Order: sequence, then structure tokens, then C-alpha cells
Amino acid sequence: MIICIIIDFTMALIFFLFGIVFYKSEGKAVKFLAGYNEKSEDERKKYDENAMCKSYGKRMIFMSLPFLLGILIDIQYPGIGCLISWAVWFVMFILLLVDRHKREK
Repeated sequence: MIICIIIDFTMALIFFLFGIVFYKSEGKAVKFLAGYNEKSEDERKKYDENAMCKSYGKRMIFMSLPFLLGILIDIQYPGIGCLISWAVWFVMFILLLVDRHKREK
């Protein structure tokens, strides 16, 4: 079940690299955030784009951790780590959506 380790590693790498890009973008990566480009120019002025990119960058880096943990579990119990990492990531993603919804109200 080396495929599970490869999947976990790939996902961890993707989230980590995207997190680094967002964190170091100095606000330029904000155009990749869903819904932000739909806001009017006046609404966009209310946000600190640099802080928002840093926040999302940190969150993406944090979202790579379940996949690293999944690799460790998959070494001992093939397939279980991949399943657990996706379940944890899904919960983290739902929490991100809830947090974002609360902020936009």
C-alpha cells in the first residue's frame, strides 16, 4: 500500500507549498481566494490583503499536518492513515468554511 503513502505525501507537499506561497505573497495571492474578486472595490478596501494571505497561508500549512501524520500511520497500518488524514482534513475544511462564514457576516 505504498500508494497511500504517496497520496499522503503529495497532499502534504501541495498544501505546504501553497501555504508558503500564500504566506510570502504580500497580499498578491488574494486573487486566488474564492469570492474575494466578486466583492466591489469599496468592500475590498476594508480588508488587509497581506494579513489575509498570511492567515490563509498559515492555515494551509497547518492543513498539511494530517497528511504527514497519515504517512506515519500508513507505515504501520496501510490505508488507515490515508483514511484518517482525509477525515481530519475534511473536518478542518468544514471549520474553515464555518469560520469564513462567521467573518463575512
